[in-house]
Amino acid sequence: MPRPAPARWTADRIPDQRGRTVVVTGANTGIGFQTATALARRGACVILAVRDPDRGKRAAAEITSALPAAEVRVLRLDLGSLASVRDAADELRGSCSRIDLLINNAGVMYTPHGTTTDGFELQFGTNHLGHFALTGLLLDLLPASTGSRVVTLSSAGHRMGGPIDLADLDWRTRPYNRTAAYGHSKLANLLFTYELQRRLPPGGPLAVAAHPGGADTSGSKDAMTHASALTRTAFAAVRPLLLQSPAMGALPVLRAATDPGVRGGDFYGPRGFQQSRGYPKAVRSSGPSYDTSLQRRLWAMSEELTGVSFPGTGLPSA
Repeated sequence: MPRPAPARWTADRIPDQRGRTVVVTGANTGIGFQTATALARRGACVILAVRDPDRGKRAAAEITSALPAAEVRVLRLDLGSLASVRDAADELRGSCSRIDLLINNAGVMYTPHGTTTDGFELQFGTNHLGHFALTGLLLDLLPASTGSRVVTLSSAGHRMGGPIDLADLDWRTRPYNRTAAYGHSKLANLLFTYELQRRLPPGGPLAVAAHPGGADTSGSKDAMTHASALTRTAFAAVRPLLLQSPAMGALPVLRAATDPGVRGGDFYGPRGFQQSRGYPKAVRSSGPSYDTSLQRRLWAMSEELTGVSFPGTGLPSA
């Protein structure tokens, strides 16, 4: 159950991160960039895992311009390609003896129907399967400590779209609904987090989830180009009331990643009205996200689809 939380948990509460290595996917903009910057400010070596290395280099330069002592690296990672995920994992394994935080932040939102390089529905394949594979390929680099964490970014939108259909994840037998597909991908992020936590050893690392509420990022604006006219109109109306800055949207992620009081399987989001804005606290996700049968079935399917199994996890895969 959620626990009482300080009303104003801010980035100032992040413990010293010196000597720690952090990988943040999608770190060149928005929530990911703010997350990477805050952790670099506290001394972490931050690896920006991004699809476009040139944008990643510009983001790294912006961080080091503000924080000259920061140690920031750029890694090419396209979560829509399992080959790219494997290449990125191989590069990390060759250059890092350990990873203390893996922050699965990147994602796509409300895209028209499309597929990843491997033929998966674009939102599910990128937001869930890409991160599932990356986590499995890197998990044994995370020390057995509660300070080491896999933090996966979900969304309040995980409640959208109705029941997830594991028999038709690619939307081959029904009309494509981009909003439902996005919601299902974000539900999958939570199902994955909760199942991963159950499989991890008691001493850590921890699997934790977070959502940013309504964050006014370039990604949310870009997503509106794919949305219906009605959705775009509604977005324009609520934007000044419900959206918060990317820096505020990053706080639930940062708390999940660094607060010593976090427990495995926690879910952090804003504490304000409908979890749309405000300082972070532990929150509850939807009922289906806690369905252990659904978690295990998605896990088994994800292993089969990606060809990635997880080392050192204690439960059978089905």
